[in-house]
Amino acid sequence: MIFGRSQRGEPPVEPVTLKILVAGGFGVGKTTLVGAVSEIRPLRTEELLTEAGRPVDDVSGVEGKHTTTVAMDFGRITLREDLVLYLFGTPGQERFWFMWDELSEGALGAVVLADTRRLEDCFAAVDYFERRSIPFVVGVNCFEGSARYPADTVRQALDLDADVPLVMCDARDRESVKEVLIGVVQHAMAQAADRRRTVTT
Repeated sequence: MIFGRSQRGEPPVEPVTLKILVAGGFGVGKTTLVGAVSEIRPLRTEELLTEAGRPVDDVSGVEGKHTTTVAMDFGRITLREDLVLYLFGTPGQERFWFMWDELSEGALGAVVLADTRRLEDCFAAVDYFERRSIPFVVGVNCFEGSARYPADTVRQALDLDADVPLVMCDARDRESVKEVLIGVVQHAMAQAADRRRTVTT
């Protein structure tokens, strides 16, 4: 099926559109993740890192990074003919966190990308979504050359609740990212179902 059309003789399918945030620390791979799966040319708001930003932009562990997102990344992926995800990548540096409230408005859920070389950088995102009761999945971005740890070890280091999914992924790989996004949708739907059961009992 081509987006917006159906098979001959069938009524057109009106897709459900869902908003997913992609958050995490500076240089963790959010822009890469959105670009890996977006079926449209991603909207990027990247600027070059400058000497003026050196005191606040810690590039240790990501020394090859030369640009940074200053507003958001935006992409779109059709998972099924009746399900379209709009992806919003959040800026990673603390000075841009004021934008998170705006971007999170109406979001179904989120991906928190984590880098085991700088695991503490995703604490703020985990805390943000926990405090606002926004369902999220932690995706551990497996960079080349970085140490690999068992999922349980990473979960313990992040002090995640038992019901928060944690998956290993490669932000450069389309199929890997799709699995993470499907996990977010499933997790958010399961939490919504639990809330409905609680209300009716």
